[in-house]
Order: sequence, then C-alpha cells, then structure tokens
Amino acid sequence: MGAVSLNNIVKRFGTFQAVERTSLTIPEGAFVTLLGPSGCGKTTTLRMIAGLLDPTEGEIIINGKRVNDVPIHKRNLGLVFQNYALFPHKTVAENVAFGLRYRNVAKSEIARRVNDALELVQLPHLGNRYPKALSGGQQQRIALARAIVIEPDVLLLDEPLSALDANLREDMRVELKNIQARIGVTTVFVTHDQSEALAMSDQIVVMSNGRVEQVGAPEDVYNTPASEFVAKFLGASNILDGRCLSRGSDGAVLEVPVFGKVTVPSAKAPHLAGEGAAKLVIRAEKLLLRDSPPESGVFAAPAMVETVDYQGQSVRYFVRAGDTQLQAINMIDERPFPVGAQVHITLRPRDCAALPG
Repeated sequence: MGAVSLNNIVKRFGTFQAVERTSLTIPEGAFVTLLGPSGCGKTTTLRMIAGLLDPTEGEIIINGKRVNDVPIHKRNLGLVFQNYALFPHKTVAENVAFGLRYRNVAKSEIARRVNDALELVQLPHLGNRYPKALSGGQQQRIALARAIVIEPDVLLLDEPLSALDANLREDMRVELKNIQARIGVTTVFVTHDQSEALAMSDQIVVMSNGRVEQVGAPEDVYNTPASEFVAKFLGASNILDGRCLSRGSDGAVLEVPVFGKVTVPSAKAPHLAGEGAAKLVIRAEKLLLRDSPPESGVFAAPAMVETVDYQGQSVRYFVRAGDTQLQAINMIDERPFPVGAQVHITLRPRDCAALPG
C-alpha cells in the first residue's frame, strides 16, 4: 500500500461528473504529478485528498487509514496553493509558525522548527518581514516552508509555480524538487504544464475529462503514450493514421502515409493487439530535416518547408510531404531552413510508437 490510495473515487457536482471512477496508488516518498488541461479533474482529485471536497463514491486511504470522514485539519497534510494564501497581517515567521500553534507545539520548539524551515527554503533572514515586502518567488518559498514545517505525511501542491514568470518558474521547479528530495515527503503536485511534470516527477498521472489516461515514469509516458490524447498533450507529436499489417516478437509493422512500412519495436507498441487500424506516433524532435538523402537504416521522404518558427537554439518547422503536414523541432547551428526549402525528412523506427487506430 502506498502513502495515498484512491479506491474507485467518483466526484459529481449535480449531474456533472468531475472525476470518473478512479483508483490510484501514490508511493511513499514519491513526487507524483497530476497533469492535464483545465477541467480534467486534477485539482478536484487533489482537493478530495486534502479533505476540501468529499468524494461522491469511493474511499481515500492515507498511511493505511481511511480518511473520508476525517476533517482537513486532522489529516496532517501540507498544502501550497496557486496564490500562496499567506496572511498579509502576519510576519513571515508567524505565517510559517501558524500550523504549529494549532498543534500545541512548545514555543521553543516552534522557534526551532520555523528557523529550520526558513533555512531549508534559503530565506532565514526574512522572518520579520511581511508578505507584501516579498517577491513572488520569496512568497512561494514561504508558503512551502509553512507547509513543510508541520512535518506533513503528504505535501499537496496546487499549481504553485503558475504565478511566477518563466525564468523564475524554471529555477523554482528545480529548487522545489531538491527540497522534496531532501525531506523525503510524499508529494502530489497539480499542473497543466508538461515541462514541469516531466522535469519534476517520479511518476506522472495524465488526466482528461475526469479520467486517468496513463500513469508512469516521465520517460515512459512521454516515449510510449497509451492514447492519442497523451501523445498530443505531452509534447508535440505527429500522428499518422495507418494499418498494422502484423505483430510479432520483433515489433509491429505499420503501413502509414509518407513513410510506407515502418516496424515499431514491441516495447513501443504495448497497447497494439494485432492487425487492423493503427496510428504511428512520431515526436516532433525525432523528425529530422536534412538537405541531402540520409544514410541507410533511416526512413526518409522528400518534403517542402511551409512554416518556420524560430526559437533561438531550436526551430519548429511545419513541412509538407505529399498531402501530409508534419511538424519537426530541430536544434540548429546557424540558420534554419527557409520557407520553401526542399528537404528530406527522416526518422528512425525505434523513435516511433504505435497505438490502436
């Protein structure tokens, strides 16, 4: 049994079903991300774990105990929200100490634990300041210190980085993951940002329309999507409709537009049962553009560059191969291919994945 178990959880608001029947186990000490677009049910799921919402059906287990009827203040959970929810009239130290005071912790122990928490988030010198005097990144760290100072069984983070600017958000996601690894607390993190999920998670739970689409390690979910939704939502993908001609120990042979017959390794086609309609998934960064024909062992097709989206170190191309438009994200040394350039688009079968059609 993990630190948190959801057993056949359902949440309805009137006739609207926000979370369909869901079972999920969150391992002890893991950093698990609930990932999906707005309205997919991820925040509702987090709020049910927290005790802010009651499940319509099913049960929630934390550390082996059913907590459906346990109020939020008795679940020993740390929470950090998108807006941080700091008390503006309290100092930083008073904000961090808030949860300890309600647990009847001795004053000397409160002072020590507050100091330790501020040291952990690298802000030990700000205890006497008020939240309005802090930057967004500092407020985020203080909210985190307040959540972890109570030594929670589970840390719940609801899009805590979304209010930060892009550069600070990247720095903070590294720092947040480092802090979580240092204290070893089981963490459930909610985000719609794919890069955050990939960079920070031990396990990703991809959700759509109240359902869990796939659960797995970041590299597994990214490289071997279980559904077309996962392939499209997590990164940029080309999805070609085709047919599976055969399935054997060496892999699945798919016939698709542009590239013809492609043998996808068995490990990249676990959800494909056999012959019939199928889809070939090609991540945009695995589709490479060349100005000359490639070496043997690589699939290639002629194409024309239609759109160039220059991004500094990389460029996203939209190219036309026959009647099919494809996108490719390539690193560049100097200048990108211009619009109208005739190129060869190439791929390696081992970089593809296959799904049922």
